[in-house]
Amino acid sequence: MTTQDDWAAQTTADPLSDAGATDMAGKAALVAGGGLSGPLGGVGFSIAWLCAMAGSRVAVVDRDREAGERAVAAIRDAGSEAEWFSADVTDSASVEACVDAVAERFGGLDLVADSIGGGGAVPALDVDDDEFDRVMQLNFLSAWRIIKFSRRHLRRGGSIVTISSGATEGRGPAMPYTIAKTALEKLTVTAASTLAPDGVRVNGVRVGMIWGAFAARGMTEEQRELRRQNVALQTEGTVWDIAQAAYFLLSDRARWVSGQVLAVDGGGFAMRGNTGAAGSAPARKEEA
Repeated sequence: MTTQDDWAAQTTADPLSDAGATDMAGKAALVAGGGLSGPLGGVGFSIAWLCAMAGSRVAVVDRDREAGERAVAAIRDAGSEAEWFSADVTDSASVEACVDAVAERFGGLDLVADSIGGGGAVPALDVDDDEFDRVMQLNFLSAWRIIKFSRRHLRRGGSIVTISSGATEGRGPAMPYTIAKTALEKLTVTAASTLAPDGVRVNGVRVGMIWGAFAARGMTEEQRELRRQNVALQTEGTVWDIAQAAYFLLSDRARWVSGQVLAVDGGGFAMRGNTGAAGSAPARKEEA
């Protein structure tokens, strides 16, 4: 049986968990949702790990103290610097205090990543005000607060990355989660324009059908296999595929990239066989 002490080793065993360079040496990174909450890991922890392996000092922001301290311990054991900070991302005063504390601890900010999100697949026209507000708070307004309060601490050349979802590309049914992530992408693009005069870049990563702690909570192996078959590349992504994209956008390798939302989804959803779509081959008749 896998124990909590094995989670970091298991999570970082993926080849993509190696940042491959130390081009973030001396920089200060804030990663919201960066805790390690299970052996499959999450996007936030994976981003925090890559930034740390590339030389950043990392602030792991997570309301779950155990997950946050577990992430910090893993990063420190690997020889890098990290510290856990708590914040309630649905409360502006809490986020402001947290961001200010991180900036004071590390002498400013260079990199900010927000991976916080979640919410059930519930119809937007059936939920009450409280549920709709909860999902918007978690998936959209949390990122708005983090960007808003980080702005004054970000040095020129800084970078921000948000984490969206492939759900934004769907036409329905309407869900608060989809609406919130669509708003998040608009925030990402407009924040890039707003912060450009400060020399700060803002980009987003649109997550496809990856396998990680979030998906594993409510999906059977049969559902997982069916989902894999619907990916154009016929392969399943992981949190490290997302983290590597976020890492690139945070790094100086993407110094001329801003205001973009990069889809990391294995080519997206693919129709297979004779679908009846225009140009598809007609079905062959069976021989008698």
